[in-house]
Amino acid sequence: MGFLARTLITAFAFWCADMLIEGINFTGPLNLVLAAIVFGIVNALIRPVLLLLSLPLNIITLGLFTLVVNAAMVGLTALVMPGMRVEGFWAAFFAAIIVAVVSWFVNRLLGDREAVANR
Repeated sequence: MGFLARTLITAFAFWCADMLIEGINFTGPLNLVLAAIVFGIVNALIRPVLLLLSLPLNIITLGLFTLVVNAAMVGLTALVMPGMRVEGFWAAFFAAIIVAVVSWFVNRLLGDREAVANR
């Protein structure tokens, strides 16, 4: 799946989080796409380092600390993006869960179509 498709899927996931969670807001559709791009960059550069540093906590919590790292990535994206506002840890936490679930679901849906088309 290409960069544009992943960016649009993440932007859609952010939109879902915006609709479902009171503490996360975007000022417009362009900011959703820009936040998706920044989120992808943050996840590619900073998330692996944080996961490595938090490995002992991840082992102790059987991987549940990854949710905290994902919430930190949403919060960091909000700090960098002027058109994105996240009000507190819990808003970032639930937004990270929604983004992960929606992204997984849409990727699963689109992935199956691509596999069928390539046969």
